[in-house]
Amino acid sequence: MALLITDKCINCDMCLPECPNDAIYEGAKVYEIDVNRCTECVGFYEHQTCVDVCPIECIVPHPEYRETQEQLLEKFKGLNLFKS
Repeated sequence: MALLITDKCINCDMCLPECPNDAIYEGAKVYEIDVNRCTECVGFYEHQTCVDVCPIECIVPHPEYRETQEQLLEKFKGLNLFKS
């Protein structure tokens, strides 16, 4: 499943550089996560780094995007297929 940044976000910039898939971006009001790029750090880290650094705990599982570990790993492989 992808992650979601709630409207409690204070735009502190902590999560932005942590995402290895560049899935986090500046939204209209708060940071947002591109569900097509978010692998919950599967393929990179044991834990979601954005969640680990968020000082107000506003990053939660996205209720509309449920994926298994295998699906997240396949997404990771697809995103990194052409990286050198």
